[in-house]
Amino acid sequence: MSASAPIAPNADAIYRRVAWRLIPFLFLCYVCAYLDRVNVSFAKLQMQDALGLSDVVYGFGAGIFFLGYFVFEIPSNLILLRYGASRCIARIMILWGVISAAMMFVTSAEMFYVLRFLLGAAEAGFFPGVIFYLTLWFPASRRGRMTALFLTAIAASTVIGAPLSGLILHYLDGANGLAGWQWLFLLEGLPSIAVGVMALFYLDDHVEDAQWLSAAERDFIRRELAAESAAIGHSRIIDGLRLPSVWLLSAIYFTLAMGMYGLAFWMPTIIQELGYTSYVEIGLINAVPYGTAAAVMVLVARSADRRREQRWYVIVPAACGAVGLVASVLLAQHPAWAIAALTLAASGMFSAIPQAWGLATRLVTGGAAAAGIALINSIGNLSGFVGPYAIGWIKHLTGSTAAGMYLLATVLLIGIALVALIKPQSGHETVKDGN
Repeated sequence: MSASAPIAPNADAIYRRVAWRLIPFLFLCYVCAYLDRVNVSFAKLQMQDALGLSDVVYGFGAGIFFLGYFVFEIPSNLILLRYGASRCIARIMILWGVISAAMMFVTSAEMFYVLRFLLGAAEAGFFPGVIFYLTLWFPASRRGRMTALFLTAIAASTVIGAPLSGLILHYLDGANGLAGWQWLFLLEGLPSIAVGVMALFYLDDHVEDAQWLSAAERDFIRRELAAESAAIGHSRIIDGLRLPSVWLLSAIYFTLAMGMYGLAFWMPTIIQELGYTSYVEIGLINAVPYGTAAAVMVLVARSADRRREQRWYVIVPAACGAVGLVASVLLAQHPAWAIAALTLAASGMFSAIPQAWGLATRLVTGGAAAAGIALINSIGNLSGFVGPYAIGWIKHLTGSTAAGMYLLATVLLIGIALVALIKPQSGHETVKDGN
């Protein structure tokens, strides 16, 4: 090689630097978001009796969050496309932190419904916004692992939040005249506000804004992403709303998310049904499935990225999730084994979701990605309303969550059948769009 030949950039080093800059902060954001979304599952252990709420009311209130989320999802993501990630993520986080903390003032079912709906409306756009944001920094071949690392925040929020929630319920109940569930909402809502303010100053909207990268590094990332965008082809906003593949992926995500949220909103109650009564004990046990799931998610994502295969990395983990849900019911008389089965269920469902998003972000780019990702997330997250509400009705009718676990397992099997419609082609998964 001649002395004047250009030195090839070290792509791994560049993207590692980007990952270390963005992923930990986005991870922190999502820990706060998911904690504020599902901490109602722990608050239920006290507030349900204190306010006289039935299982049906709780299930509806837990799920109505996702109706607000659905209504404002696509508009919020298109605003992010226009005004940038830093301002939009900051706005979302500050709003949801304020509303989450305001949950401490709930006195009736109607107020519970209103604040949960507003919380969903406030958070709308955050998750698909981050998924879209990652497409501005990482090519598809690296995005699966980055998405999985980001999504481990779901599991981590429970690993952190479940014991914390148990401790708050146990030790702060009655402090300064407030119930433990009121302290829970207040103390877990405030961090979102603080992190939202940080986002304004920390996040860069585009690669060209990243002064922590050299000019050569910024140029290298831009060229890689531009080449990939040209190869994908679908870049208009309307593409993200009309492609059959986007609608198919919306249905797939619906099934996976229904399992994930159905379990998340009822896990503390399921553990209580297994015979554990201490809030601290329930919190610690609740963290076990999610801590395991976080580790499994990363391992599955690494394997999927290495093999450049995502279809089977959705199918197999989702099947494990269904098996785990069924086994948790069959082993209910043996609490330790039932917890192991719930751990398998959580690990399977959580590992499948990043790979499903990997399939989605291979299909569209640009404005199509912002609209398509928001559409997939909007429709998929409607299952967050259906799942908790359905399990609430089932528990009301049967006195147990067992039939609810069977329902979630069945829905996961439907999702597996839908994934089978995605055919591998030239080492990558594609869906025929008919155009």
